[in-house]
Amino acid sequence: MPLALPLPRILHRLGLRLAVTAGMLSLTIGCSTPADALDSRDVVFENQSYRVVSIDTRRDAIELHWRDPETQQPFGTIEALRAWGEGKGRTLAFATNAGIYDRQFAPLGLYIEDGKTVVPLNLVHGNPRSGNFSLLPNGVFAIYDDGHAEVRTSEAFRAAGSKPRVASQSGPMLVIDGQINPQFDDGSDSMKWRSGVCAKTPTEVVFVVSRAPVNFHSFARLFRDEIGCRDALFLDGTISQAYTAEDGYAGAPAFMTKPYAGMFAVFTKSE
Repeated sequence: MPLALPLPRILHRLGLRLAVTAGMLSLTIGCSTPADALDSRDVVFENQSYRVVSIDTRRDAIELHWRDPETQQPFGTIEALRAWGEGKGRTLAFATNAGIYDRQFAPLGLYIEDGKTVVPLNLVHGNPRSGNFSLLPNGVFAIYDDGHAEVRTSEAFRAAGSKPRVASQSGPMLVIDGQINPQFDDGSDSMKWRSGVCAKTPTEVVFVVSRAPVNFHSFARLFRDEIGCRDALFLDGTISQAYTAEDGYAGAPAFMTKPYAGMFAVFTKSE
């Protein structure tokens, strides 16, 4: 049998082993990447399923893209935007369609990309039967240079006179100052895939796409009662999809989508 070591030597060796273990743990923690600021999850609310993506604008910059800046050709699809990013050494972490657009595949309302106003604010009050944009009030989702994000009615946005880094006008507003848009009918049978956005706080943006058709009232309740948003904006309907690198696509079936006139995106640097 091996000779028993004196107690002081046993404690000395044990202390060395603990120190080495602590050092290895410290190296592991120090080399690990910080927790991802982009949170993608599935939420079931009132028996309906949704993909919910929360973004911390202090750590992840939300961009808005419509056309390739070199060719001026519209990207049209999330896959085209992803491929463009890869060519620039950037990995697409998240993307979803922006606001409503017209028959010429151009944004129907305000569109600001990288500080440049491409399409001005649209305050024309059309017939609500002509489309969701005319179901008032419509609104603007905007993000500023400091990462501050907000959703406002179009009239409130105009009155503020602010100059965001990116902005997309769409409609209708889903939730206005904590109240569901009074235009919505709880018993409506207008069921579609839907997407929307809110700024839960000035630095937490939440995008949502339904995994099945829902009506406006149900979709608005999700934002107010489940997510906790005081103001939320509808982005688009049947064509809506959301993509994350971790979970892939959610939303409308691929065969129902059409070319997008604007997509919100978060990129990371490729490894």
